[in-house]
Amino acid sequence: MNYCQIKKNDIANGLGVRTSLFVSGCTHHCKGCFQPETWNFEYGEPFTKEVEDDIISSVAPYYIAGLTLLGGEPFEPCNQAALIGLLRRLRAELPEKNVWAYSGYLFEELNGSIPSRARCEYTDEMLSLIDVLVDGEFVEEKKDISLRFRGSSNQRVLDIRKSIEQGKAVLFELK
Repeated sequence: MNYCQIKKNDIANGLGVRTSLFVSGCTHHCKGCFQPETWNFEYGEPFTKEVEDDIISSVAPYYIAGLTLLGGEPFEPCNQAALIGLLRRLRAELPEKNVWAYSGYLFEELNGSIPSRARCEYTDEMLSLIDVLVDGEFVEEKKDISLRFRGSSNQRVLDIRKSIEQGKAVLFELK
């Protein structure tokens, strides 16, 4: 997997101060995407053990709320294969931190309710390691800059733990 950027002390992609990892590779190709260069799976730099170490270190301070995964598309199957190790490690070493992820796939596609090419051997575990999922493709015609943590009105901010427990999408309460 490649990544295009790591933003430390990010306040735009989830609640609190966070580290955000922008992965490369996306097959959605949403019209009006704010980072179309990330569609290319080869864009950016290789995701290495050293990069993973740097991310874990950047999330560790007390004032960092957690990690956000976005891109590109974290739930492309090849990206899931690379990200699952980072998520396992984060949960083992920093269990008090939360994880947000952005995906053009719907929760129902990721949990298997709707067939999807995104489902692979890592998807269920990856979902179980995430706290909040912002799902749905960006739709330029539904763009709304007044929305918190999403770009278009069709996108949802979901509490993934409750969604998994109830077997349906449950909105996250933004305070």
